This record gives sequence, C-alpha cells and structure tokens, in this order.
Amino acid sequence: MSWDILAQTLASGLLIGLIYALVAIGLTLIFGVMDIVNFSHGEFLMFGMYSSFWLFALFALDPIFTLPLTALFLFALGALLYKLVIRKITNAPMVSQIFTTFGLMILFRGIAQFFWKADFRTIENSMVSGQVSIAGIQIGTPQLTAGLGAIIVTGVIYTFLTRTRLGAALEATAADKEAAQLMGIDSQKMFALAWGIGAACAGVAGVLLSTFFPIFPEVGANFILIAFVVVNLGGFGSVVGALIAGVLVGLIEVMGGFLLGPQYKMLIVLALFLGMLMFRPQGLMGKA
Repeated sequence: MSWDILAQTLASGLLIGLIYALVAIGLTLIFGVMDIVNFSHGEFLMFGMYSSFWLFALFALDPIFTLPLTALFLFALGALLYKLVIRKITNAPMVSQIFTTFGLMILFRGIAQFFWKADFRTIENSMVSGQVSIAGIQIGTPQLTAGLGAIIVTGVIYTFLTRTRLGAALEATAADKEAAQLMGIDSQKMFALAWGIGAACAGVAGVLLSTFFPIFPEVGANFILIAFVVVNLGGFGSVVGALIAGVLVGLIEVMGGFLLGPQYKMLIVLALFLGMLMFRPQGLMGKA
C-alpha cells in the first residue's frame, strides 16, 4: 500500500468520523440529561437532509447558507417533540420510553415516504462540489466541508456547555436532576433544550451530508446504528467521548473496509463495540 493511498484512506475516515461524532453528540446529550435513548434520532438527520434538498431545489439556496435555518428548524422540532410527546414519558419505565421513540422513528419515516416517496435524491452543483489537493492528497470538497463544519459545530456545543450559564445549568441537570431543581434550575426547560440541541446537531449533520450522500426516507438508519456504537464507545453523556469515539470509528471503518473489503467494515466496528462492552462497558470517557 502506497503512502498516498493510506493517507487518502485515513483522511476519508477522519472526515466521516467527524460526522459520526456530530450525530452522536446530539444523541449522547439527550441521554446524558434525561436518561432516555432516542431511537428516532436518525430521523432528525433525515429531515435535515430533506430540508437542505428542497431549499436548494426550490429556491436555489446552497446547503452551506441554509445550514443555520435548518439548525433552527430542527431545534424547534426537537423542543416541540419533547413538549408534546417525550415529557409524558419522562418518568415512565424504560421499555415505554424505547417503544415511544421507536414509534416516532417509524412515524417520521412514514411521513417522509408519504410526501417524498422512496426515491433517492442528490444535490448536484452546489458551491462545495469538486475536489481539493492537500499535501498531494485528493479530498472531495463536500467531505472536507462537512468535516470542517462538524468541527465548528462541535466546538460551539462544547463551548456552550462549558462556558455559559445555560450550558452549566444543562450540565448540572445531567449530573443530578434533583439537586439542580433545588438550585432553582427548571428541569423541564433543560430537557426541552437538550432535545432541541440534540435534534439540531443531527439536522446540521444531515445538511453537511446532503452535498455528497443520497437522500431517502431510511437514510437515518445508516447513521443511527453507528451513532449508538459511538455513544457507547465514548461513554453515554460525554461530548468529548463522542468526538473521540466518532473519529475512531470512522478511521476503523474506512481502514477495515479498505484492507478486508467494504462488506466487512460494519462487522469490524461492531466487533470493537462488543469488545468495549466486555472490557470497559462505561466507554472511553464514561464513569465506572
């Protein structure tokens, strides 16, 4: 294997890993604050991709420019979903929570199928089309833009959580809900905020993916399984862990597919996941 091929493969793994991390950060944030596993999280990504596509198809608005608008739309959708549905199952048994979010996943896919059919759609001739050469490595401009966008959004989320009073309130709620309430923090607002941010993260990832990945109703399924693997590897509730694990999974997936064949790349990721469950079930950054 030549150095050029190895470097290009590693670059591809790094960039897709950053997208995995962004999707997983939204998922782990919701779990960290509420202890609810959201099986409909992939559908937020799907809605982000469709929003990007239709704004481009109908109004010629490039995905890069519609990203803030889509983020706001998904934030509102996530917060509204919490208010209308999730709030009612906050204290319900875990099996009820699982069935509810799984039902939302089926509902959202059905809505997408009804309005947009099962056709595969793509965004062509966006402003980030083409390739760039970095140190002799050919990288697709859409993939590079997506990776950089994921880094920026992850940095914004991390800064928000660690440097703002609202972020500190969210972290306090995640650490101890009862103690946070005694300190005057409105847990219901924090739960809605967590769902809003989580949905926005997935929606932004969808916009970034829409410039080079096919758009269809079940597209979220391609990422939600990997997102669960990333969250488990990084540690449930850990944003930093999700970032590290996302990049790690991206690199392992791409290198495994290159060395053993693309049909084995998911098998390698799942083997890593099972190994982590056996030897460090709390994940890389989780607490024992």
